[in-house]
Amino acid sequence: MLFYHIADKFFIYFHAAVTLFGCLGWIPKKTRKLNLIVLGLTAFCWVGLGIWYGWGYCVLTDIHWDIRRKLGLYAMPRSYIKFLVDEISGLDFNADVVDIVTVICFCIALISSVVLNIYDFRRSRTIINNK
Repeated sequence: MLFYHIADKFFIYFHAAVTLFGCLGWIPKKTRKLNLIVLGLTAFCWVGLGIWYGWGYCVLTDIHWDIRRKLGLYAMPRSYIKFLVDEISGLDFNADVVDIVTVICFCIALISSVVLNIYDFRRSRTIINNK
């Protein structure tokens, strides 16, 4: 049981870090490529794997929910982000509002990441061509 308690805490912090990186990792130039990869994997899971597992499917959420079930915790929301904001704040946010804000934040991050990665790529090619 100790393993599952540790794994539960690990996934709370790890998944929160991945989520924050997805939202903000496009800002520093050094992390933009990795951020685009993370956002692409997220979109693939949400939409691609979502065809078989349900819209918004996430591998990390699936693993974490399995761990929590082993701990006897069965009342989990359908959205991991709702779980995180409720867990962190101690409040009970509306699931639909959380989903809408999540999609908006994801879209802003994805568009920002794509635009800045294209900008960085073009700029690096211009610098190389001018040498």
